[in-house]
Amino acid sequence: MLLQLTISNFAIVSFLELDLRPGMTSITGETGAGKSIAIDALALALGERAEADSVRPGADKADISARFRIDKLPRVKAWLCEQELDEQDECILRRTLSREGRSRGYINGTPVPLSQLKALGALLINIHGQHAHQELQKPDYQRNLLDAYAGHHQLLQQVSHSYQQWRQLSNERKRLQSEQAQWQAQRQLLEYQVAELDELALATDEFPGLEAEHKRLANGAELLNDCQFTLNVLAEGEENNALQLLRQGLKTLAELTRMDERLVPVQEMIESSLIQLEEGHSELSRYLDRLELDPERLYEVEARLSKVMELARKHHVPPAELTDYHRQIKTQLAEMAQNDTRLESLDDEVEQAGRHFLQAAERLSQSRQRHAESLNKQITHSLHQLSMKHGRFEIRVTGGKDAGFSPLGIDKVEFLVSTNPGQPMSPLARVASGGELSRISLAIQVITAQKVETPTLIFDEVDVGVSGPTAAVVGKLLRQLGDSTQVLVITHLPQVAGNGHQHFFVSKSSGSNETQTRMQELDEHSRLQELARLLGGNKITANTLANARELLVCGEA
Repeated sequence: MLLQLTISNFAIVSFLELDLRPGMTSITGETGAGKSIAIDALALALGERAEADSVRPGADKADISARFRIDKLPRVKAWLCEQELDEQDECILRRTLSREGRSRGYINGTPVPLSQLKALGALLINIHGQHAHQELQKPDYQRNLLDAYAGHHQLLQQVSHSYQQWRQLSNERKRLQSEQAQWQAQRQLLEYQVAELDELALATDEFPGLEAEHKRLANGAELLNDCQFTLNVLAEGEENNALQLLRQGLKTLAELTRMDERLVPVQEMIESSLIQLEEGHSELSRYLDRLELDPERLYEVEARLSKVMELARKHHVPPAELTDYHRQIKTQLAEMAQNDTRLESLDDEVEQAGRHFLQAAERLSQSRQRHAESLNKQITHSLHQLSMKHGRFEIRVTGGKDAGFSPLGIDKVEFLVSTNPGQPMSPLARVASGGELSRISLAIQVITAQKVETPTLIFDEVDVGVSGPTAAVVGKLLRQLGDSTQVLVITHLPQVAGNGHQHFFVSKSSGSNETQTRMQELDEHSRLQELARLLGGNKITANTLANARELLVCGEA
């Protein structure tokens, strides 16, 4: 429940601190005094959108804090724990707003995004505004009210999850069907290309080897002649070959080293060169022994190279990348085949997912039907109490599997009403007058609020269009609601205000330079005066005081 609300420099409020108690709290005040300012400020603390002009003129920032008791609210404590925020028996939501429009939110002193303020606020407070009857005419709002009253959150989650699975599979099938139609012509081309490259069967890194072999075979005669010439120069020439001359030089150098030892390193280097030259001669000789002229092999290599070059040009890739291209289109063709197989299995999966969705949606529909019947009786009874003796209310749940799938099921929820004898049930917006719509809205809000798990409920002038004996019934209904949850009621009706367990009065004062709104809790004497003012205007008489006392007694009965 809401324990305390502290407001600083918001709108025309300089400073305000409200201590709130369980039960029903009445908030009254003169017209234009700003009875809803505290609720507007509280809405900001709960994460609602803020405007920079909400800051009080002359102040740098507005600051709003709301302190809640949460020791008996397991959902709230679980949420705080999940978000890794401080979880105690009390919780403080705070919002600051600068004149430049910068806004900051805090939970238990920890800075948080406004989305978290809003998520936690929805678990703590439910605000019913004075224009709720306008929302009541919208189909989505009607369905949400029924679902909130029914409390079948788990069923809603099951339906949403089943729908998402069915939708995901359906979209995948639709995508594959579209791709399959686009791929028909491409598939035939890929199959032809893969078959052609399969026939070529070019191995990885084969092309560089073919190029090297072709170069060797094409230049075989030149290699043979030049290798023989080199061998002759090195060692096989009859006179003055390199090895013979080098050996003679070394023999002479050996004689010289006996005369000058400084030539020994030179001798060693030349001896090393002789060894290298002899080894080179041996290797070249062995190469020449293996070298053969093979015109038939040259023809085969040229033919294969020609085929590789032809297919490379055909597929617009470098010859060295032809094997990679071959692998890519084989993979693409295999993926098409897998998609065909996947498409065949998707038909069964989509059908099965659709069945699961319908089973969950039908369970949800049955729950809606059951709770709609309960609400019909309660709201009809409440309408009779609110001076609509012939009023009848009905929540009609229609639809079925032919109505189409949605994350919220297969139902269409419609609120119907009949306000006069013999009048058929018709959609709420088409039948009810403004006053009747207000009473119907109030009855629905009070009854559905009893089943909503939010610990604090705020009714902001929802009794507009209600007066006389009906107002007294409204007051009793709200007080009964306050027996089980905390209720804050902004009202202009004494019959409603008199039922509060606690009563605040809102006043406005204007000076030469500023206007201020104040809010104070009334004691018994001040409360009688305020109820008398609401009954008779500014002129308070003995009769209005007596009537006020009677209202207060009735409220406490």
